[in-house]
Amino acid sequence: MILTLKRSAAVALTAAAAVLAAVVAQPGPARAAAETWMPSGSLRVCADGALLPYSDERGEGFENRIAEMIGADLGLPVTYYWWPQTIGFVRNTLRARHCDLIIGAAVGEELMQNTNPYYRSAYVMVYRRDSGLTATGLDDPGLRGARIGVVAQTPPATLLRRHGLTNIEPYQLNVDTRVEQPVRQAVEDVARRRTDLALLWGPMAAWHAARAEVPLTVVPLADAPSARMQFMISMGLREGETRWKHWLNEFITRRQADIDAVLTDYHVPLMNRDGTPRQPAAATATAAAPAEAAAVPEPDGYRMDAFRAPTPTTLQGATVVGLQEVIALMKQGAPLIDVLPAPPRPADLAAGTDWLPPPRATIPGATWLPNVGFGTLSDDMAGYFRRHLERLTGGDAGRAVVLFCERDCWMSWNAARRAVDWGYGRVHWFPGGTTEWGEAGLPLIPVAPAEGLLN
Repeated sequence: MILTLKRSAAVALTAAAAVLAAVVAQPGPARAAAETWMPSGSLRVCADGALLPYSDERGEGFENRIAEMIGADLGLPVTYYWWPQTIGFVRNTLRARHCDLIIGAAVGEELMQNTNPYYRSAYVMVYRRDSGLTATGLDDPGLRGARIGVVAQTPPATLLRRHGLTNIEPYQLNVDTRVEQPVRQAVEDVARRRTDLALLWGPMAAWHAARAEVPLTVVPLADAPSARMQFMISMGLREGETRWKHWLNEFITRRQADIDAVLTDYHVPLMNRDGTPRQPAAATATAAAPAEAAAVPEPDGYRMDAFRAPTPTTLQGATVVGLQEVIALMKQGAPLIDVLPAPPRPADLAAGTDWLPPPRATIPGATWLPNVGFGTLSDDMAGYFRRHLERLTGGDAGRAVVLFCERDCWMSWNAARRAVDWGYGRVHWFPGGTTEWGEAGLPLIPVAPAEGLLN
């Protein structure tokens, strides 16, 4: 998702003029070819491989899901060209012709042409529900003296100064997302009381807030006279590709309800054209309520995509448990298995270099088996899971075992279902996972993946 701050009007006009000049300078046949061009062979998408909730190399982001919808309508497989979404992203991907579509781009973004917008979102305020804050704007007197996190050079940073709010915790804007995630860090800092409040781009902030250790409140900001807080998001493609643009605009119109459903799954704050929220203005960023989760049916097999979404409340052949049941099972000696996926191996790591994911904060005594909850496992990964299941249960398929990751995580549902399918008779699925554990004020400890993880 491309959302950079617009630089000066002169720079913006210069960039736009350069793009226009490049198109006009094409020979007549080249312009004609561009105007009628359509993807063939595959839908090549430009994306960041480590920028959830937008996209990642496992296809877990909402832009991955939208790309799959487009590919299905075109009858083409989706392939990706991965590049960290920082300075030079468009130049090194779309304009270098390594790929043909950026799924999320702010309307008016330089260096590409835009489709019609398919959603409007906003910067938001994020604070702990138990903080005592009730702010809906930066003019709230309760913010005086508050420690406020903000990503440098984003619109809210300017607005803070104008409101005289100077107790600021800054985060960097342009980072290598394979190494740093400033929005996630800012949300975690609020959850852990390192800051009182954060002002962040809504689609990222709300998704991370929904997975925080404690309940957080997310409040969309209205546009201010001196600073724009809301932006319309479109898709980005190369200038001159008229037929491709018209096809995408028709797709957006025809599939808007499906797109909205995907965005809602990921907690994206959706705004009306008049700037009012399409959801309650101060929506609490907690997991789906039980009534919502109950509406999610069990699939016939394993969940194959969109693993970060509301889950069923049932799992045939297993027992669904809550916090107190997990504590009782721990006292009885039941092994706990955390199946949260690990971050991908850095793309720039030299071949043959040993690498392990960073430690995962999990329930004390749990074993971390990353990546065993995907819908399809390689033979090696299935073997890794089987070996550790046998080890942890002492080879006793009738021994109780607890599987979990985080709330709204299909990975743990899949892993528990897989254990049932392999003949384990006392599988317990803990859908609240580390989210529910942390909300109860219980400690989480860092652990490394269990021995034998392929990297």
